[in-house]
Amino acid sequence: MTIDNIDIEVTLQKVEKLLSEEKGLSPAMRSMVELLVLLITLLVGRLNRNSRNSSKSPSSDPNRKRESKAKGERKVGGQKGREGVTLERVENPDKVEVIKVDRRKLPRGEYTVVGYEARQVFDMKISREVTERADVDTGE
Repeated sequence: MTIDNIDIEVTLQKVEKLLSEEKGLSPAMRSMVELLVLLITLLVGRLNRNSRNSSKSPSSDPNRKRESKAKGERKVGGQKGREGVTLERVENPDKVEVIKVDRRKLPRGEYTVVGYEARQVFDMKISREVTERADVDTGE
């Protein structure tokens, strides 16, 4: 990794080489420098992380490359050759709702009654019923 034209990996390798060649360095100073090299290596590793090589979410990754969503080859809707499936009308629906039209709210004009248009709506009700039975000792 390069920061301000400084190759961090190469620089750390030079420091480690110089540290191993230096004989007159006290053990305390050697361990402190080794610790600093380790910390720098860990921090540089964190700088290299992104959403692809860590558990970081893509939305929190500021430098991610945003991939454009290519337009699909298929048109919207049902494709050619697809057989549609619709629900068939029911002869005796469970409930009939009559929607009243308030003619006073219609624009002025001549209207004639031509019948009605009926639509059926299928509401699926999924339910769960749990029954708990307890054996009770009545003492008999």
